[in-house]
Amino acid sequence: MSEKRDAYVEKYKAQIDEWNAELKKLEAQAKKAGAEAQARYHEEVEELNKRLSEGRETLKKIQSANEAALHDMMEGAESMWTAFEEAFRKARSRYK
Repeated sequence: MSEKRDAYVEKYKAQIDEWNAELKKLEAQAKKAGAEAQARYHEEVEELNKRLSEGRETLKKIQSANEAALHDMMEGAESMWTAFEEAFRKARSRYK
């Protein structure tokens, strides 16, 4: 595996771990909220979890990609990570 790929995968594995921890905090806040707020929390947390699962799958594909496809896959993944970060930022700001 190339050093560039290793660094990229490690960076986003760490980011996924951080997002997982934040999701657990959101889930804990949801449990303390009223019924209507819990429903909104649950929907958002489910969507964020789905996106994280997609991110994990993308990392697996990047780990096994050949060098020719690696650059394109990493570029595509960057837009996915950016969109996820934005969705996560919005969710956090709504529930602080």
